[in-house]
Amino acid sequence: MKLQGQIVDIENKHIFKGEITVANGKIIAIEEKQHDVNHYILPGFIDSHIHIESSMLVPSEFARIAVKHGTVSTVSDPHEIANVLGVEGVEFMINNGKQVPFKFNFGAPSCVPATNFESAGATINSDYIKKLLENSDIKYLAEMMNYPGVIFDDDEVLKKIAWAKHFKKPIDGHAPGVRGADISKYISAGISTDHECFTYEEALEKLQKGMKILIREGSAAKNFEALIDLLPEHFENMMFCSDDKHPDDLIIGHINQLCERAVAKSINVFKVLQAACVNPVKHYNLNVGLLQVGDAADCIIVEDLKTFKTLQTYINGELVFDNGNVLIESIEFQNLNNFNCETKVVSDFKLESSAKQIRVIEAVEGQLVTNEIIKEATINNGNLVSNIKNDILKMTVVNRYENQEPAIAFIKNFGLKEGAIASSVGHDSHNIIAVGVSDEAICKAVNLIIKNKGGICAISSSQEKIVSLPVAGIMSDKDGETIGKQYAELDDMAKALGSHLNAPYMTLSFMALLVIPSLKLSDKGLFDGTNFKFKSLEFN
Repeated sequence: MKLQGQIVDIENKHIFKGEITVANGKIIAIEEKQHDVNHYILPGFIDSHIHIESSMLVPSEFARIAVKHGTVSTVSDPHEIANVLGVEGVEFMINNGKQVPFKFNFGAPSCVPATNFESAGATINSDYIKKLLENSDIKYLAEMMNYPGVIFDDDEVLKKIAWAKHFKKPIDGHAPGVRGADISKYISAGISTDHECFTYEEALEKLQKGMKILIREGSAAKNFEALIDLLPEHFENMMFCSDDKHPDDLIIGHINQLCERAVAKSINVFKVLQAACVNPVKHYNLNVGLLQVGDAADCIIVEDLKTFKTLQTYINGELVFDNGNVLIESIEFQNLNNFNCETKVVSDFKLESSAKQIRVIEAVEGQLVTNEIIKEATINNGNLVSNIKNDILKMTVVNRYENQEPAIAFIKNFGLKEGAIASSVGHDSHNIIAVGVSDEAICKAVNLIIKNKGGICAISSSQEKIVSLPVAGIMSDKDGETIGKQYAELDDMAKALGSHLNAPYMTLSFMALLVIPSLKLSDKGLFDGTNFKFKSLEFN
């Protein structure tokens, strides 16, 4: 097979008209050659940190969407399904991904459960980490979210890190807002990346101390604008990632969008492509080609170097996307799940109180971090209730692995004027999380999730809508186009109920993520993510 076009040699910062010869999936020759073909050939894009589960698609279906945008590989942390199903879930992701021509690179989830302050469906201790890292399919130790455990020398955390060093596999970081002596100690433990920076200054400090910084632009957390100005000087130590990408967003674009935005800011295209294509391969030692003789033929043909519109995608020399047509077939697979709670009654969501003020979680648009704010309590017949006028809404986290009393808190900035929304995608333990205007609406939404053994839903006075997620309660068994359309319709319904958030379900899914400051809700109670301890809802 021969490919002609303007060949983009990122390593040598050179673009020339030429011809690439491919045989048995490898590039065997690259020659300068005059022709009339004006499109560009470059290495495929790599998402350097993503949880495939957040797309609500199994890996094989994720691949069928990603190749449309020129993505040929991902560095994927399967800790979402691991929190539900443990090692069995990790093996499901690896085996499903192997059945399609796409280069998934999975890590060993380092924090399952993410903390001891929540109920997960499984535990992966250091012994399991050793077994996972022995597997050649596991490329790295995935994000070490327990940064206090690193800083304060937790024995189990240090054992996991030691096994990664033993097997000579990179260690991914997760240290939002950690600075100074604390980040120095975290880095000295051997942790080499961070995708959680949300300010320029934080990222610059970590770069100067030797970390690789990932510019994240996902469906909820959007840090591109805050960090992109670091790329021109630090392009050798930066990468692009999504972290979490919901299906409707994935259908529109992927890493190609970040390249387009970066070039539009007049950043040198070779520096942009180094971050998008080259750096992940070198840092994670990936078996992904970089358009050099002897490499695997993992390359894309794009219309130009401004929009990066993908015309064709090749993986190991196989054409997997061709001018609008995906050439990867859907595959059959068996659903796995772990859902063991019974339906609830309205009284389960009542919370008796005489408090004058309460602590409220303040959701922040485009961020995973939240604020703690103090607001006046609204009490009806002794029950703490939502204050729709002031947008202080009741929320709950319900243990899905066993029957327990729901945890209750209040949240600002969801904006609902009617009904409730709920999800069994609740990072990281994936218990049921819901927010609504009344106890009745919340109960109805939670029960809809329970009856379907997983999904995301919206409830109004006249309508209920759910996208079922039967794979571990976090992924669909449908194709990407179908689930993307269903999700978009549900997103529209949430906004029709009053939510003004850009991605209400993605934001909701992170309100139980205890390792991100400052105030979150687990199935065990209101949690201070800055000081790693529970807090009282009542403020006295």
